[in-house]
Amino acid sequence: MLSRSSTKVLKSFLQQRPFSTSKPWMTITKVTIIGSGLMGSGIAQVSAGAGNNVNLVDLSESVLSNSKANIEKSLYRVAKKTFKDDPSKSEPYVNSILSKINFTQDLNGSVQNSELVIEAIVERLDVKMKLFDGLDKIAPPETIFTSNTSSIPITEIAANSNRKDKFGGLHFFNPVPMMKLLEVIRIKETSDTTFDKLIEWGKSIGKATVNCKDTPGFIVNRLLVPNMIDALRMVERGDATLRDVDTAMKLGAGYPMGPFELADYVGLDVVYFIIDGWEKRFPNDPQFKTPETLKRLVKEGKLGTKSGSGFYEYSKK
Repeated sequence: MLSRSSTKVLKSFLQQRPFSTSKPWMTITKVTIIGSGLMGSGIAQVSAGAGNNVNLVDLSESVLSNSKANIEKSLYRVAKKTFKDDPSKSEPYVNSILSKINFTQDLNGSVQNSELVIEAIVERLDVKMKLFDGLDKIAPPETIFTSNTSSIPITEIAANSNRKDKFGGLHFFNPVPMMKLLEVIRIKETSDTTFDKLIEWGKSIGKATVNCKDTPGFIVNRLLVPNMIDALRMVERGDATLRDVDTAMKLGAGYPMGPFELADYVGLDVVYFIIDGWEKRFPNDPQFKTPETLKRLVKEGKLGTKSGSGFYEYSKK
């Protein structure tokens, strides 16, 4: 039995010594992100901000330069709020995170030295499958593959992979630095070890993770997109106006944005791509039928806030 003095010493030691809750074998610190668009750049920013060594890969040097400029701008916005009492700390903060990101066109070299690969390229199944077919041949056997897809089944993306036990989904939300949620998706073959690593990594970069099965739209889009579509069908039937639906959902249901405002913000092309993909996969399910109004707006190039018009008109600044 410990003496009173020994107990005090031990208690003091335990309070001062930092203990990690992560198991060493679960720690991911080397990440490659393929695709430096809006999502890929955001993922790179939060990953590097959490201390990961990041490769951000794209085909074009000009695209990578633009991505670097966008990340730098985003980091300065964060720094302005974080160091408002001492602006001199902003530049070192920004530079320290940027130094963690390797902007590169070298896909093979990046993947060969990574523990986690996150695909964030165009939402086309054939392109994603071709990418992972090639990566299977060059990545170390222990490297985990993931896709940031918002609507394509992970099972289909991983169909030809030789490492289905190390395959999953990491669905981030836009804008990545601000949106707290991360959907972590497992397929039937995903091992418990792989899934636990993905959950642990998601938490390590400051995200709140939710466990998802590989179902259409996972959790958020499966609930959100049909809500938008139902709202549009209501307007098409003449039951309510766009503005009245948005007002009703904001003031009656507490939504921060109405379904049409949100659709315009997300991008009508994105909403169309998701619902059209579901309609093709489930042609006999009426809830996945694409409304004619949505088809027309996308065909006319009215994609929402990014194009200046969608369900609503937006003044270009």
